[in-house]
Amino acid sequence: MELQNRSIIITGASSGIGAAAALLFAAEGANLVLGARRSAELETLAGQINQGRGQGRGSAVFLAGDVRDEAYAGALVDLAIKEFGGLDGAFNNAGIVGEMQPVTEMALDNWNDVISVNLTSAFLAAKAQLPVMKQRGRGSIVFTSSFVGFSNGGMPGMGAYAASKAGLIGFVQSLASNHAAEGIRINALLPGGTITPAAGAGNPEVLDFIANLHPIKRMAKAQEIAQAALFLLSDRSSFMTGSPMLVDGGMSVRLM
Repeated sequence: MELQNRSIIITGASSGIGAAAALLFAAEGANLVLGARRSAELETLAGQINQGRGQGRGSAVFLAGDVRDEAYAGALVDLAIKEFGGLDGAFNNAGIVGEMQPVTEMALDNWNDVISVNLTSAFLAAKAQLPVMKQRGRGSIVFTSSFVGFSNGGMPGMGAYAASKAGLIGFVQSLASNHAAEGIRINALLPGGTITPAAGAGNPEVLDFIANLHPIKRMAKAQEIAQAALFLLSDRSSFMTGSPMLVDGGMSVRLM
């Protein structure tokens, strides 16, 4: 029970890595506030978690909304306080890839969407979450970045995504330095290709192509990335802060 009785926010929780993390964290004893845009999927996931609660397993509540909305970031924190008495951790996982195309052909709206969902939302989340954790004198925050923002070897068509994920790593390191003495650890999780609806999960040819880019010759399961997030949120990573932790099947090694 790595997260026994801890209150944790998960964004991007309606599918993929976020949903896998929710199921894992609840099994490890966490009480969860689930956030995403799709209310029906969140309701289903929360129901699944709550059906299994008891004997140390955690429970879940949910609130649908847009992570680009400052009021929504605050509402998730308020819900954690109302339902569970405070906030111990957050897995700020929501993100989008956007349209993959050269910058010279990219619409400004696409650039703005990717930056706002992947990077500005991190600012809003931190702004809402940190004061509550500071009051408790402890906390752990994990942001989902990507190997693409660390060492992507110039992967074409991903200018906006790479910029947002690289910016997120810098943001995490600045936050970590600012808040380490307050007992709050802040890290970035950098997955490689992961089998999710956003990664073309229904297209075997796409999955095979992405899998073969990895030295390990496969893509990650969402549950494997969730395990890494669990590590960063648990006391097993108690001396880690400001780290861009790669869980990428060797992609960064291949591309360096």
